[in-house]
Amino acid sequence: MLPLFEPKGRVLLVDGHHLAYRTFFALKGLTTSRGEPVQAVYGFAKSLLKALKEDGEVAIVVFDAKAPSFRHEAYEAYKAGRAPTPEDFPRQLALIKELVDLLGLVRLEVPGFEADDVLATLAKEAEREGYEVRILSADRDLYQLLNNFVAFTDFYGRERKAVFQAGTLYLDGRACELCVRVDDAGKHAALAGLSKTYLAYCDCTRKGTAEKMTIAAAFTGGDSDHLMVGRNGVFYDRKGQDWDATITKIVEQPISIRQAIWAPYKRIARMIGEQIEKMASARDKAVTDKAAAGIGEAATKVEGAKPATPATPFDIAKFAGIFAAIGLALGAIGTALAAIVSGFLSLAAWQMPLVILGIMVLISGPSVIMAWLKLRQRNLGPILDANGWAVNARVKINIPFGGALTSVAKLPPGAQRSLVDPYAQKSPARWLVPLLIVAAIIAGTAIWYYGYHKPAQEKQGAPPPPKVEAPAEQPPAK
Repeated sequence: MLPLFEPKGRVLLVDGHHLAYRTFFALKGLTTSRGEPVQAVYGFAKSLLKALKEDGEVAIVVFDAKAPSFRHEAYEAYKAGRAPTPEDFPRQLALIKELVDLLGLVRLEVPGFEADDVLATLAKEAEREGYEVRILSADRDLYQLLNNFVAFTDFYGRERKAVFQAGTLYLDGRACELCVRVDDAGKHAALAGLSKTYLAYCDCTRKGTAEKMTIAAAFTGGDSDHLMVGRNGVFYDRKGQDWDATITKIVEQPISIRQAIWAPYKRIARMIGEQIEKMASARDKAVTDKAAAGIGEAATKVEGAKPATPATPFDIAKFAGIFAAIGLALGAIGTALAAIVSGFLSLAAWQMPLVILGIMVLISGPSVIMAWLKLRQRNLGPILDANGWAVNARVKINIPFGGALTSVAKLPPGAQRSLVDPYAQKSPARWLVPLLIVAAIIAGTAIWYYGYHKPAQEKQGAPPPPKVEAPAEQPPAK
C-alpha cells in the first residue's frame, strides 16, 4: 500500500560533510588556474544546486562539528581504524561552508553530535509537523528514516514526469503524456475502464532489437474520429528511446466537449453515407445479377423453335398512380421546405441567430450533457490500480488537467495551411455545389419576397375599403 498525503511543504536536509567527502574523491585532478584543488567545491556546488532546483523550498545543510561527539566519549576507539583526512580536504571544506552561507542557506553544526544525528532529529520533527522531508546523503545509517509514503508532489508534477509515467506517445497529431506500462491489456482494461477515460492500448517494439512492451495511453484532448485499431505512432520512453507503437485495443469514452458538440451531426452524416452506400451496393448487385441472367439465357441452347411471346404494350395507366405518388411526395417536401425557409426569413435579424442556436442546442445538448458528466468523473486511480498500484485516494482528471495531459498539434506562428489541391481532378461537376447553393439562395429570396414581403407592402399601400351607409328605415305602410 502506498498512502498519499498532501504535505504542508518540502524540507531538504543535506548531509554536507558526507557530500563534500564523496565529491572530493569522485572528481580528482580538478584544479583552478593557480593549481589549487577544488574538486570537492565543484562537485558539492553542482549536486547542491541540482537538489535546490528540484526540492529547494526549505534547505538545511548540516556538517560534523569539530568537537568530539558523544560516541567518542562512550568508546575511545570510535573511528580509530579510519584513514586520516586528506591534506587538501579541510581547505575545500571551509570554501564549501562559505558557499552555503553565500547562498543564504541554513548551516548547522551541533557540538557533541554528528551530522547524521542532527539530520535524523530534524527529519522526524518535520515529519511530525506534516512536512515532506528529502535527505541528500548516501550514508546507509539514514536508511532507517525511509518510509513508504508517496507525496502528491512526487506523484505528479509539471516540472518533470510523474513516477508512473512511462513516456510520451505521438499519434494522430497529438502528444499523450499520460502513458503507463501494462502487462496484460485485457485485464488492465477491465478495471481501467472505470476511470471514464479514453484509453488506447499500444504494442511497442524497437527496431533492430527484440524488445517489446505494451502501454496504455490516455487521450484527453481532440477527438476520436481517426483513432482505430491498427493506427501507428511513435512512443518515446523516459530515456528518450523511440519505439514503434500500434493501437491494438481501445476503451471508448468521451474525450472533449468539442467532440460532443459535433458528434450528433457526424453520426447523422455517417448514417446517411452508410444508407447511400447500401442502396448503391444493392442496386449494383441487382444490375449485375440481371446482366448475368441475361447472358446465361442467351448462351442456353433451346431445342426446338418456340413462338416468340409478343411484347406487352406499355400501359401508362398502370404507372399513373406511381407518378402521382411521386409528384405528391415531391410537392409535400417542397411545400415543407418553402414553409420553413419563409418562416425563417420572416423573423427579425436578431431572432435568426437565436433560432439557429436553439436548433443546435436541441441536437447537441443531450450529447454535451452526457460528455460533461463523464468528463467530470474521469479518475486516474483505476488506471494505476489496474497497473499494480494501491492508490488510496481519488485523483480526478478535470478538464484543465486533461488538456495539459494531451497536446494537440498546432501550426507554428507565421505558418499557413494551403487548402488548394494541385492534383485535384478538373471536372464540370465541381461547379454543381456552388450553383445549387446560389439557386437555393435565389429561391429562398424569391419565396420571401413574393410570399411575404410584397403581399405585406401591397396590403399597406391599398386604399381602405369604402364605407357603406346603412339604408334609411322606411316608415311602415299604412
